[in-house]
Amino acid sequence: MSELDAYRSLYIAESRENHENIVKNLLLLETEASETAIAEIFRSAHSLKGMSASMEFKGMERLCHAMEDVFQEIRNNKLSVSRELMDSLLAAADEIEAMLDDIEAGGPGMPENLDEWELDLKRWLGGGKAPVTEVHPGTSYQEKAESGAGVIDEPKATGSRHYLLSVRLKDTCDNPNLRAMIILQNLEEIGTLGTITPDRSVVEDGDFNRQFEVEIESDAGIDAIRAIAGTTDVLSAFLSDRDAPGSPPICLAAAGGPPPPQEEKKPARQLDKPDKGREVKNIRVDISRLDTMMNLVEDLVINRGRITEIAREHQIKALEETLSMIGRSVSDLQALMMDIRMIPLSHIFNRFPRTVRDIANREGKEVEFIVEGGDTELDRSVMDGLNDPLLHLIRNAIDHGIESPDVREAAGKPRKGTLRLSARRDRDNVIITVEDDGQGIHVEKVKRKAIEKGLISAENAGNLTRDEIIDFLFHPGFSTADTITDISGRGVGLDVVRTSLESLHGTIRVNSREGEGTTFELLLPPTMAIVTVMMVRINGRRCAIPIHNVVEVAGLTPERVHFIGGRETVVLRDEVLPLDRLGDMFGLSPSTSILVVLQYQNRKRSIAVDEIEGQQEVVIKPLSKVVGMVRGISGVTIPGDGEVVPVLDVNSIIKET
Repeated sequence: MSELDAYRSLYIAESRENHENIVKNLLLLETEASETAIAEIFRSAHSLKGMSASMEFKGMERLCHAMEDVFQEIRNNKLSVSRELMDSLLAAADEIEAMLDDIEAGGPGMPENLDEWELDLKRWLGGGKAPVTEVHPGTSYQEKAESGAGVIDEPKATGSRHYLLSVRLKDTCDNPNLRAMIILQNLEEIGTLGTITPDRSVVEDGDFNRQFEVEIESDAGIDAIRAIAGTTDVLSAFLSDRDAPGSPPICLAAAGGPPPPQEEKKPARQLDKPDKGREVKNIRVDISRLDTMMNLVEDLVINRGRITEIAREHQIKALEETLSMIGRSVSDLQALMMDIRMIPLSHIFNRFPRTVRDIANREGKEVEFIVEGGDTELDRSVMDGLNDPLLHLIRNAIDHGIESPDVREAAGKPRKGTLRLSARRDRDNVIITVEDDGQGIHVEKVKRKAIEKGLISAENAGNLTRDEIIDFLFHPGFSTADTITDISGRGVGLDVVRTSLESLHGTIRVNSREGEGTTFELLLPPTMAIVTVMMVRINGRRCAIPIHNVVEVAGLTPERVHFIGGRETVVLRDEVLPLDRLGDMFGLSPSTSILVVLQYQNRKRSIAVDEIEGQQEVVIKPLSKVVGMVRGISGVTIPGDGEVVPVLDVNSIIKET
């Protein structure tokens, strides 16, 4: 299945809305003059045309473009609203509905008689007025000409006049581009040509649907134009007099013989027949309603656990059996709500190609931007906070990472740099990668800047690892740029990235090769609503630790505890880790015998606990506004026994070291 097929259902849902808006405002416009209705129709037709073009539904694009042209004339007061015009527009709206039905069924949405529908709308351009006839909206121009519709007494030419000539060549014409160019050249001999639609170069190349329009100023008269346009290869030709607003178009030519077979179009309105029913398959829901539903589902999850504990405590078998069925339903409802809230990353990935182009042009760099994994899904709550971090990383890659073309060429690299934005699922996480093939991170330059800013002494700087030096890039106010520009140099970019990711319960890793490039890897949970935690007890009090922050669990013996600089540390696997007993939060416990090693980014530390109760999937609720911010606590959860359990904020605990 192609990428366009994947978005077909979304296209259909939005197109149905635009179509209904067009019909509703057409009926309103027929009863009263309304600038608002005109604007709404124009907006909906324009939106439908743009979506159809992006989805490569050319038939819908052409018909909406013709309708848009008609309403441009109405909006500019060059065409008055009449019943006949409304019949024509409503008939076109019915055809749009039929085309949407075909597209929804997997078809191309390209009716065989599209050219006739298009001409039926374009004959209104230039202030023209369609003749009042009893001809069916699906009747071809050839049939109209044979029945006398559209053929009127022709005005005599008096001086130079402005015309719009619409020509449709026969399907049997072997060289439509050659025939069209001959007609245009002959018209140039009797007058001055204006706008040609489609463009003359397109007609000359033959890339048009045997139909074209041309504006001409001439004093040769209508008969001279008829002699040029009424050749044997022309199926139909209509001429509108631009100097006579309100006059109907003149039929200059219509091929003889029976019209080609075609499906009968549905009239504009059939009052004697009910509209066909259609199942509503897509609806739009305000995101706040989804948030409310998610909160209710979370409450169900919490109370399910609570009732399960009560049933187990009182040994009520019938209740346990019922709860088993309810538990499955709640689990299915929870999974369904999670799926509804999941959004493809392409919704934000698609914003960046234009950004990359503009920044690269401004910096004088050549960049090939590659996007992969846009179909990877994230919860909306996570997605909302991703735009700024990704924007900072992309700007950083172009400004700091990718070199100018001359520098790259001198280094033996292609003049055009490569910037890759990708996403993938890895177990229970989503990994987003921003990778460039630029100059990489100059570790020594970062170290010098850190010493200059007083972040570390020159003596201690020599003991830092490469990862510890790179970590300075995320320090607030830190920048390696020599000059401040509108893109970089203020030291807020990577600090914002880390802060934003922390709020999303995510982490970031950096891998850089000097002279080869840099990779930023963002590790994110697919959702922030349901989190797996480790339940522990400290001094008899229960608390929860997000499982993704837990590295390992080990025994804590007095022999492992050492004092360095007045602080407790433990030696575990030849690694010295700070030890926290969290006495200021839970009080000191005399019986701690278990060590839990925590990690955030590349930093570790340990905490002492009394007991480990196991892992649970829980719903984390933020602290209420009454309580406010509590250092070291990210939220609370309520397990099955109903106790309110604090959830440790491992990020803030580790950052204090």
